[in-house]
Amino acid sequence: MKFPFVPDYYFPDIYAIDPERLRARGVRVLLADLDNTLAPYGVPTPSQDVVAWRARLEQAGITLFLLSNSRRPGRAQHYAEALGIPYEGHAGKPKSGGFRRALARMNAAPEEAAIVGDQIFTDILGGNRAGVLTLLVHPIRFGTVFRLLRFGIETPFRAGAEDGRRL
Repeated sequence: MKFPFVPDYYFPDIYAIDPERLRARGVRVLLADLDNTLAPYGVPTPSQDVVAWRARLEQAGITLFLLSNSRRPGRAQHYAEALGIPYEGHAGKPKSGGFRRALARMNAAPEEAAIVGDQIFTDILGGNRAGVLTLLVHPIRFGTVFRLLRFGIETPFRAGAEDGRRL
């Protein structure tokens, strides 16, 4: 059994994830963290790059689904609606409940899904516990000393991931 803190793959950012390769692995739902994965903290709407990336996923037959722990009222909803995707706010990652609810809404089995996120102790741990493919990305920006320290603590777990170019 895989160590629960180790992601399957590590990418520099979401744009390095090849939708066609994901689809070839049987992925049809990509769960995505919001803050520091799709957008920097506090950015309320998707950039044109994120919109174009979502379109690439759709062309490959993959539905993007926002799975966020954000506690800011309306943040996940507003961002997901602006991007035109389903969402689950206050997901409670790393608990598996948010993952199970998202997969049920999309009528998908764990082996048909992946999670992309920037944090080992929420996105990756939760994804591994839920049995989905786990894709770690480098955080968009650190912003605080706490986030930088957490990133340092996560270093050994990132080192155990496959290079995303091998997906």
